Amino acid sequence: MINRFSDRITICGLLCSAVLALTTVPASAGVGNAPVPKTTGNFNNPDVMPLQSSPFGATYEEWSARFWQWQFSLPVNANPIFDTADCSAGQSGHVWFLGGSALGFQTSPGVVTATANRACNVPPGTALFFPVVNNECSTIPGDQVPPFTSALTDLKPCARFASSFIDPSPGKLYVILDGVSIKALTQYEVSSPLFTFGPLPDNNVLQSFGLVAPAGTTAQSVSDGIQLMLHPLSAGKHVLHFHAETDLSPLGLPRFIQDITYYLTVGH
Repeated sequence: MINRFSDRITICGLLCSAVLALTTVPASAGVGNAPVPKTTGNFNNPDVMPLQSSPFGATYEEWSARFWQWQFSLPVNANPIFDTADCSAGQSGHVWFLGGSALGFQTSPGVVTATANRACNVPPGTALFFPVVNNECSTIPGDQVPPFTSALTDLKPCARFASSFIDPSPGKLYVILDGVSIKALTQYEVSSPLFTFGPLPDNNVLQSFGLVAPAGTTAQSVSDGIQLMLHPLSAGKHVLHFHAETDLSPLGLPRFIQDITYYLTVGH
């Protein structure tokens, strides 16, 4: 049995938060604007929407908040990150979210590993937003990295602090789409604005990690991490593989390894 914080980081990579702005990001995804065109100068990653763009009317920072709103809206027994639902759960609009895994296990002394191999059917014309590794800190008691608290002013530094333990070494952080590596991943680290999530369902993600977050709870949070928005993929089959490692040994906690593969089928 690993301690609570080690468990919590298996959600997607770490924990954390931030206090960028006092605006609430709406949970609805993919309304309004057309997708941004593919451009050069995007760290030479033509399949990734530019970091400075606003895909479907929202920035990367805002999409990172919407990712957590999506994840926290789903109960544990119907949630893709627990492999209790397929990737379509809670999805709508022009953008779908792909999650990591909440099912981490101690694979060697001082190492916790979460792996998943998932099949996912994606509607045509759908962009995919996913965290390679991310975290959030919220006003829920205990949903922070020590020594930070649930105070709003602690949320952003909490999230940035957690992200500082991401290991960018070769072989420790990578994304491969259809055999092609995505370059310059650390350039895609973003912090969300302050956002609201909830009302939480019963049997929610935070409850599963021992936090007091009964059904109906709302809270404020900030997230931080390395996150990508893929242009809609061509019809047919694709393979997305992402891997990240977070070295928490300076905090007396395990190294966390996440290794996720999605076998994507895009409809016609």
